[in-house]
Amino acid sequence: MNKILLIIRREYMTRVKKRSFIVMTILGPLLMAAIVIVPVYIATMSNELKTLSVIDETGFFFGKFKDSESIRFHYLVSDIGSAKASFTKSGDYALLYIPKTELTLPTSAVLYSKSQVNMNVKSYIKNVMGKRVEELKLEAKIKDLKLSDDAKLTTDDILRSIKASVDISTIKIGAEGKEEKSYPEVSMILGMFSGILIYFFIFLFGSQVMRGVIEEKTNRIIEVIISSVKPFQLMMGKITGIGLVGLTQFLLWVILTGTIVTIGISSFSSKIKPGAATEQLMQSQAKGMTAMQLPNAADSTKVTGEQSNEVINAIESIDFPVMIGMFLFFFLFGYLLYAALFAAVGSAVDSEADTQQFMLPLTVPLILSIVMAQYVIQEPQGPVAFWFSIIPLTSPVIMMIRIPFGVPYPQIILSMTLLVGGFLGATWLAAKIYRTGILMYGKKVSYKELWKWLKYKS
Repeated sequence: MNKILLIIRREYMTRVKKRSFIVMTILGPLLMAAIVIVPVYIATMSNELKTLSVIDETGFFFGKFKDSESIRFHYLVSDIGSAKASFTKSGDYALLYIPKTELTLPTSAVLYSKSQVNMNVKSYIKNVMGKRVEELKLEAKIKDLKLSDDAKLTTDDILRSIKASVDISTIKIGAEGKEEKSYPEVSMILGMFSGILIYFFIFLFGSQVMRGVIEEKTNRIIEVIISSVKPFQLMMGKITGIGLVGLTQFLLWVILTGTIVTIGISSFSSKIKPGAATEQLMQSQAKGMTAMQLPNAADSTKVTGEQSNEVINAIESIDFPVMIGMFLFFFLFGYLLYAALFAAVGSAVDSEADTQQFMLPLTVPLILSIVMAQYVIQEPQGPVAFWFSIIPLTSPVIMMIRIPFGVPYPQIILSMTLLVGGFLGATWLAAKIYRTGILMYGKKVSYKELWKWLKYKS
């Protein structure tokens, strides 16, 4: 045991002192934090005032484009030719031209700009025109029906009465009848993120084990080491040491990313005014609506507040201790299982180029796990999800995808038990290949040769 601990210490300290480890430990959190901070920074820049000129030959849209913090509209009475000539010299952001139509309502327009048009601006114009055309169609319909003057209903009243907002809440009912609100979208994102992260770490650190074995073998360092320790002790020490390096880097990424995001959001949030433009941006991202779509500021504030509460509730619904605990378990034993197999492959070959024929059977289950992830998300309690989360070679990824959706405890225990058993079995098989292949030089190894090594008696 002391020898294994020495090997673990050597592998761990050698790798954490490497420049590549230090660079990736710093660069990783910066890249992940940038994914969160950059959109917030862009939101602070989106408050820049944009002025749009409007030429409405139809007259139907005069006064319908409302000003906000970020957009101002002014209407022109000149023809489009002279307007375009003056636009190139003006400081306006864009020129909106709505041509006159003879027999049909105006359903098209041209937006001239000096650079690529902001999608929120384009979406807002499209939405306002669409609503106005609907109003005109409804007015025409009312005239056709010859609505009575006694009806005391204006067009706006009818429009408000026919609007419908559909909001579907999902409630989970437990075995004891306890009701709990669920958030499938959050479960989907959390499950996919956890599964992909485990997939990434297994490949990253498992391949490091294989490269380390090949390097020591080709440099003949292994002959010196084997004189002091048993091959099995060397393999277990190398696998465990590199696994601890992976856990260290992951925990540092979590801590540093959280710190950077917290500081970054706090610094940018003071620059974002809680006005209509910001609220509208939140609405367009959260509900697929365009900016400035709500009828008044009171409704806008109400919707934004509800959305903020939903986000907070969704985050609070995540059982972080369970998620972190399950992630650490399935990452650790999934890594140990694959690292043992990677170590066996590394010991059987003389160069990394020779590993391709042996790597394919090992990588197929992991790749298949990612491919099947979309089906698992659609049916997390189905038979496909169940079996893929039970088989040790695919369970580290698939079970982490399923856990946010709620998995019965017997299935989790069964998956964990089989994964530990799979690790022990893989380690036993890998050790038989490792002890023979680690000192084998200059010979092209085939599957037939590996089978012979597995049958050798200790």
